[in-house]
Amino acid sequence: MTKTGMLMQVVRDKIARRALVAGDRLPSIRGLARAMEVSPATVVEAYDRLAAEGIIHARPGSGFFVTGLAIPPLNVAAMGARRPRNVDPFWVSRQALDAEPGALQPGCGWLPEDWMPHAALRRGLRALAKADPALLTNYAAARGSPALRRYLLGRFAEERLPAEPDQLMLTASASQAMDLICRLLLQPGDTVLVDDPGYFNFHALLRAHRVDIASVPRMPEGPDLAAFEAALGTATAPRLYITNSALHNPTGAALSPQTAHRVLALAEAHDVTIVEDDTFADLEPEPSPRLAVLDGLSRVLRIGGFSKTLSASVRCGYIAGRADWIEALTDLQVATSFGGPSPVSAELIAGALSGGGYRKHLAEIRARLATARRATIANLRPLGITPWVVPRGGFYLWCQFPDGIDTGEVAQRCLEENIIMAPGNVFSPSQSAAAFMRFNVAHMSEGRVYAALKAAMSA
Repeated sequence: MTKTGMLMQVVRDKIARRALVAGDRLPSIRGLARAMEVSPATVVEAYDRLAAEGIIHARPGSGFFVTGLAIPPLNVAAMGARRPRNVDPFWVSRQALDAEPGALQPGCGWLPEDWMPHAALRRGLRALAKADPALLTNYAAARGSPALRRYLLGRFAEERLPAEPDQLMLTASASQAMDLICRLLLQPGDTVLVDDPGYFNFHALLRAHRVDIASVPRMPEGPDLAAFEAALGTATAPRLYITNSALHNPTGAALSPQTAHRVLALAEAHDVTIVEDDTFADLEPEPSPRLAVLDGLSRVLRIGGFSKTLSASVRCGYIAGRADWIEALTDLQVATSFGGPSPVSAELIAGALSGGGYRKHLAEIRARLATARRATIANLRPLGITPWVVPRGGFYLWCQFPDGIDTGEVAQRCLEENIIMAPGNVFSPSQSAAAFMRFNVAHMSEGRVYAALKAAMSA
């Protein structure tokens, strides 16, 4: 390959990895010539040929810039090593989202329909139908519904989390909140630290952003601190650490105060930002330690949503963090979505949360989950399936199977019976959780689930 061709390929590769994106300025001709040890004329020729292909364009007096046409579509399937389908996060998620009528879903991440507050949502919809027409037709404010933001700030104050209005924004969902944070803080090739096991859809999102995933074993009291410190001290030091402090997904474990303080001290020492997903907060009977509260939103970004307790159909999430980060994230959301989440969704959620019935609804849900958790543990015990830890709340139960059983294979056999499971290695970047499975206790009342498990384990 000629030197000109080599330079052209360097630029193409950076664009493919999204190290350069639409609108980015390329190095100057003289600067690239020095860095690559070629003549300026070679760089001029390479840039001219790339411009002729439409990959870059020249701005007189300013230099060369990447065009929008240069950015290839994300090919998620090509992001990292492919996993077997039964433990691939994308495939497992789609099985749950596209489930056939009559399917049982003990592996899903939501409550059954008849557990949700239908009456409150219907009342809210009727009220919205009579609202100011602007609510039904206009774009959302850049940071989202003032009413819902006021409610959240009040909730933060109750847990002694100091936050000002400029430290909070609404998003279309907790997943979109995570996506915006990745867009703002990460570049392709950066390293992100996650729990192992941890929430598989965040792992999939990180793959889509072309970042490297490093994992730290999750213990009952939080991340394994020795492994956490070792990961922060590597040559490819992580930029972010993503975790659940309370009702951890998938284990259901809660962070201990001692571990929380140590995690924050190590993050400070190694200049790591923490994203704390607090989506399951309302399902916890009593609050456990939160990194965002202990940190005061200095190094921690809190994200959350309402799909677990109100509705997965009416989506809305939030991000709380430093004011300068929220300002930048708001601009990014405007650029990608032109404003905050749907005003109709946000106002519907604000009404449901502010009404006196929400706390009663939560109390009922917690009681039902406690009963379902005890029943699930009792029904799994004869199969030799035992909980890794008994959670203080929430709907997840992380269980270990007898020796020699691969839960990915069990899940595949159960799927043939129209029963959707969540095998352990879906949640494990290191693929070290083949003996585990996550159960949603709210979907474990059917005897057919246990019969299918027994048959799949003996096959």
